[in-house]
Order: sequence, then structure tokens, then C-alpha cells
Amino acid sequence: MAEFTKLISSVSNFIWGMPLILLLIGGGLFLTVRLNFFQFRYFPHIVSQTFGKIFAQSDSPGTLTPFQATTAALASTMGAANIVGVPVAIALGGPGAIFWMWLVALIGIGTKYSEVVLGIEYREKNKHGEYVGGPMYYIKKGLGWKKLASFFAFALMIEVIASAMVQSNSIAATLKSSFSIPPLASGIIVAVLVILVTYGGIRTIGKVSEKMIPAIVVLYLLSALIVLAVNSKEVPAAFGLIFQHAFTPISAAGGFAGAGVAAAIRWGLARGLYSNEAGMGTAPIAHSSAMTDHPAKQGFWGIFEVIVDTLIVCTLTALVVLTSGVWKGIAADDASTMVAASFAPVFGESLSGFIISATLFLFVITTVVVIIFYGEKQAEFLFGTAFSRVMRFVYIIAIVIGAVGGLQFIWQFLDLLLAAVVIPNLIAVLFLNGKVREITKDYFTNLYPNKKRH
Repeated sequence: MAEFTKLISSVSNFIWGMPLILLLIGGGLFLTVRLNFFQFRYFPHIVSQTFGKIFAQSDSPGTLTPFQATTAALASTMGAANIVGVPVAIALGGPGAIFWMWLVALIGIGTKYSEVVLGIEYREKNKHGEYVGGPMYYIKKGLGWKKLASFFAFALMIEVIASAMVQSNSIAATLKSSFSIPPLASGIIVAVLVILVTYGGIRTIGKVSEKMIPAIVVLYLLSALIVLAVNSKEVPAAFGLIFQHAFTPISAAGGFAGAGVAAAIRWGLARGLYSNEAGMGTAPIAHSSAMTDHPAKQGFWGIFEVIVDTLIVCTLTALVVLTSGVWKGIAADDASTMVAASFAPVFGESLSGFIISATLFLFVITTVVVIIFYGEKQAEFLFGTAFSRVMRFVYIIAIVIGAVGGLQFIWQFLDLLLAAVVIPNLIAVLFLNGKVREITKDYFTNLYPNKKRH
């Protein structure tokens, strides 16, 4: 079993190394060029249509408001990666990793936008009158590749089992260390909360995420901004480190082992790619339920996701860690404690620990709710709405088992299953780039000039 686990780990590490990084970055660059660098040319307009319309209502076809659909999608991307993943990238790649994280986020905008646009373009109504969509629909309807669509759906449906276990285990570990709550009790609590939210379907998920995600993000951002205000004199130096060591190696210091440019690029790219899930195909499943009268409009909300998740939240995490200086004294193995250590001098150890634990707990709860919804939609696509309820039961059981650390061998397949989801989606998005270009051109030719006049 140990040899088999080692083999799975080796294969996963290889796939999620250069092969997928090159595919994701190459795909993002290709789409950015095909769309004439629209995310840069029309950036003010995109901001006005998203940040400027957070509370806007819509009477267009759809199940959720554009913002509800976006917060539902954000719920699966916002989480431990923003608070724990960024310090790990700095510990292994140095401050320069953040520059490469920004770069890949700007490139990934093209991919995220394209996914969401295709999700809206090829969505349909299910028997309950709800709009459903995602890669399985645009692979099947846009390309006619029914077998690949089914493969994607099956891979994601199974991947959610492992993912729910891992997420549940991380919640249980946090609650045990912070509040001495037994893992089994944590698993049951999480399972009950997930049942209550998912029972109402996408409408309830949208309403919950619309309130919880902004509240959690604001709590974390305010805490981070207070720390940065205290360490304000160090902010310019932190930016200097980011830009300088994106292109030059950095020496060891204290617990920091030093890092070359290659390490900065590798960890920065990985963090940028994984933090906002551009190219993974999950976001369009949530966005496909949005009320919108044009696919490009909801595509802008996909861009909003990347800006909030990577360019705002991850950047503030990086600045907190760099300005506090903790990155020099904490080794890579303990990098996950860097944010709490940065908060401690300002808020005290107890309060900083509570802020981080509460934030992680709420992030992970919303993540679990949304990924289970994603899994259910795959079951619905493959076998109908009745079977989606069966899979919901399976996912709930997985939450409890994962909380106590059971069936950990299944976790080893998480990255492989995720690769089996990402690759078909990226292939489909790249093959459908002409449709995305056509939709984008239609918006900026026929709707954008009218918006400018008004």
C-alpha cells in the first residue's frame, strides 16, 4: 500500500508540476490574445459592471442574482489557500513568488471569463425550472463530445467525495486545536449545517453565500488592514522585496532557507493558479444559474472573482506576512502559522488565533456547501435529479468520515481526480475560443457603446 501511495503521489506531483502549469498559463495567454487583451483595455468598464453593481437586482432569465452566483462560486475558491497557501508560497519561493502570482492571475482572467461565458451560453433549465450549466454542458452541446462531457462529470462527482473529506478534516483539526471540540462532533456539526443549506438547493446556497462570503472577507480584510496600518513603514519595503526577488535570488535568513528565481516562479504560478481556480471548470457551474441577458456580463463577474480572491485577499495576506517579518523566522514546515503570528503582536495571541480559526471555519463551511452542490449537478447531468439526492447523502457521510481522519487513502487520489477535471475543461474552452470571441465582440460592439452613452 505504501508503494502504491508513493506512486500516486509521484504521478500527481508530476501532472501538477510543469505540465498543468504550462497548460493553464499557455491556455490563459492564448485566450487573452484571442480576446484582444480585453481585460486590460476595458478594465474600468468591467469594474463598473461588477464592483459598481454588487447590490443591483435583475429581471433577466436565471435563478440567482449575478452577485449571488458569484459569491457561490467564490465560496469554493476562498479558503485556506488564501490564508495558508500564500505564506507557503513565500516560504518556498521567497517574496518574489507574489509577483508571479499576480501575473498568472491577470492571465487567468481570460480563462475564467471564457469558462463563465460558455457556462451561460450553453446552460439549460432542469425539471425543477432551475438554470444549470458548466463544462459538462458546453462540452456536450458546444462540441458534441458526449463521452468527454460524461467523463468530466463523473470525475468531478467522485472528486467531491475526496475533497469534502479533506475540507471536513481541516475544519475538525482547527476546531480541536482552537476550541478542543472532538473531531466526530465537528464532523456531525458540519454535516448538519451542510444539510440545512443544501436542502434548499441553489437558491438557498445563493442567499447564504451572498451574506456569508462578504462578511468573512470583510472581517479578514479589516484585520489585515489594521496590521498593515501598524506596520505601514514596512509596506514600501515589502513591495520592493516582491519586485526585486521576482527576478533575483534571495539569501537565507533565520528560518527562511532562501530561494532562487525558479522557485519564485514555480510557487507564485502555482498559488495564482490554484487560488482562483481559473481553468478548473467549477466556477461556471455556479455562474450558470445567474440572472443575465448576455453571457459577457456574467463573464465580468468571473473576472471579479479573480480580482477579489487573488489580487486583493492573497495580496493582503502576503503583505501582512512580509511587513511583520515573520516569514524570516518561521520555517516552511510551519508556514501555515505565519498569518496568526503576524496578527499576534497587534491583536494578542488569543484574539488573533480566534480571528484566523473563525475565518478558516466559515470559509471551509461555505466551500463544502458549494462543492457538494457541484457534485450534485454532475450526478444530475449523468443520471437525473433523483440520483443527485443519493450523492448528497454520500457527500454528507464523507464529511463525517473525513472529520475523524477515516479512509485517508482516498485523499491520495484528490489531485489526480482534479487533473481529470481540469484537462477536459481546458481542452473544451480552448476549442470553443471562437464562440467566446464572437460573444465578446457582440457585447462590445452592440451593448458597450450604449452603456458609454448612458
